[in-house]
Amino acid sequence: MNAASSFALGFPILLGVILLMGLLGTLIPSEWLFKVFTANPLWDTLTGAAVGSIAAGNPINSYVMGGELLKEGVSLYAVTAFIIAWVTVGLVQLPAEAAFLGGKFAILRNGLSFILALPIAAATGLILSPLG
Repeated sequence: MNAASSFALGFPILLGVILLMGLLGTLIPSEWLFKVFTANPLWDTLTGAAVGSIAAGNPINSYVMGGELLKEGVSLYAVTAFIIAWVTVGLVQLPAEAAFLGGKFAILRNGLSFILALPIAAATGLILSPLG
């Protein structure tokens, strides 16, 4: 299978993923994110990773959203987990990733990315919180 036919075969899936990401971005308002997080670092880390996994997107958007969440008083733990999961885990893109790279690989990569987002967020929070 050459590149052109492979792209043609996967194009409908990619288009669906792009449309679904746009729809989720519209249906989940930014204000809702501010209400989801509590003051509990463990719960906020899990919630941040879960929300980031579902509402996946590109890094530029995650930095803007992360900055806004921090301004609203959301913990650094939650924001870090959200940003990492937003960029590395993609439940919305999972069907496309599975179609192109294989289901086992896609599930393993997304699962490991979610799991690793938690200790990375905890370490970031522990290191950077005292600084300010």
